[in-house]
Amino acid sequence: MAERSQTAPEAGYDIGNDDAIGGNVSKYLVLPSGYCGQPKKGHLIFDACFESGNLGRVDQVSEFEYDLFIRPDTCNPRFRVWFNFTVENVKESQRVIFNIVNFSKTKSLYRDGMAPMVKSTSRPKWQRLPPKNVYYYRCPDHRKNYVMSFAFCFDREEDIYQFAYCYPYTYTRFQHYLDGLQKRNMDYFFREQLGQSVQQRQLDLLTITSPDNLREGAEKKVVFITGRVHPGETPSSFVCQGIIDFLISQHPIAHVLREHLVFKIAPMLNPDGVYLGNYRCSLMGFDLNRHWLDPSPWAHPTLHGVKQLIIQMYNDPKTSLEFYIDIHAHSTMMNGFMYGNIFEDEERFQRQAIFPKLLCQNAEDFSYSSTSFNRDAVKAGTGRRFLGGLLDHTSYCYTLEVSFYSYIIGGTTAAVPYTEEAYMKLGRNVARTFLDYYRLNPLVEKVAIPVPRLRKEKPPPYKYPFLRGPASNHPNGKGDKKSSVSHRDPSNSF
Repeated sequence: MAERSQTAPEAGYDIGNDDAIGGNVSKYLVLPSGYCGQPKKGHLIFDACFESGNLGRVDQVSEFEYDLFIRPDTCNPRFRVWFNFTVENVKESQRVIFNIVNFSKTKSLYRDGMAPMVKSTSRPKWQRLPPKNVYYYRCPDHRKNYVMSFAFCFDREEDIYQFAYCYPYTYTRFQHYLDGLQKRNMDYFFREQLGQSVQQRQLDLLTITSPDNLREGAEKKVVFITGRVHPGETPSSFVCQGIIDFLISQHPIAHVLREHLVFKIAPMLNPDGVYLGNYRCSLMGFDLNRHWLDPSPWAHPTLHGVKQLIIQMYNDPKTSLEFYIDIHAHSTMMNGFMYGNIFEDEERFQRQAIFPKLLCQNAEDFSYSSTSFNRDAVKAGTGRRFLGGLLDHTSYCYTLEVSFYSYIIGGTTAAVPYTEEAYMKLGRNVARTFLDYYRLNPLVEKVAIPVPRLRKEKPPPYKYPFLRGPASNHPNGKGDKKSSVSHRDPSNSF
């Protein structure tokens, strides 16, 4: 167990201070300055050496106050936002002030009432701290950088307390979730390993559709969804799980969607960053969402694998890649909203607005007024921008953003904090919106829900994960694939 006798830290911090943070604190015992006896209750022990943990340094300012430093993303000192750590060896009724002193962002939802998450061993459900106990301000002791301070009172000595920026969603949790779905052996759910990360973690690809749509020679309308390219944006995983849970359910709408569409979902594009507790970057310090133009198979293998698959599907004359949606979380805005692309063709631009408008009708937390369409140079390497330029006029590419904090229901001004369930509900509503987009509503009433069929045997493994099924039988030329797919234009809906 590491021990340290602390005096008050030097005023301010800079990049050099963060460079000195080599990793997460591990069972780090903080003793008062000048104390020489045995540790006792109230001498706090900090730990972040666990999956998705992040806390790089602890300085005791006084008997009650501690400065906490976020560990920067691996190989990239620019990004310091995500934190996730535990505190133990507390004393009953012990009051403390924790100052997170080295945020890399100045704008934050902490200005609007957001508060850190907390749970403890005897109360394992995450909850937000009261906003009245949270302060976000420029601090003269830290070169006028922004600091987030929160007051807390420990009430149970035997508990271990955990604090986090937002609801954690780890790589292991995700793997257990997919393992559980796979064991159900549903004939419309397929899981395969599309590739591996630099540290050899799985890049999972899910296919959700009626088996009839996967027959050789069958024409396919594909909706491609990705998530967690930025590992600290944990709401992305809850939204993605909501989409998956709805699509595999026995709901009549889900049944109709599976009959008409093929959903391809890569829910965790940055598994190394998720595991390591990074906010934005991969193991090697890359913001993967700026490398879609030319991803390296060794430095950005997950991105490279997904891009190869999308291009291969695009070149398949039997496949119409109709939607690409990349799911993110936003640190300064409320609600869910979308980013889309700008096109010179006014009709195409107007058609692109249809899906967000429909989603706004289905989800009370989705804001069409916050939805925007742009082609900023800084966004050129993103999935939305790259694929929007690659795919033709029948394909639509969006970034779906959801607030780290809350949503405001139309006609009110009160912020409603997001819960894990609320994030998943947004995912369910995203899935439902495809029913409206394709005008499949009349078919729902005709659905007699069957008992789900089980696969008698597992499909054979694919030796070449990017050349699967009927797509491998076609040349790479586009040909006239779009004319062979009956795409119902919903633009007359409005």
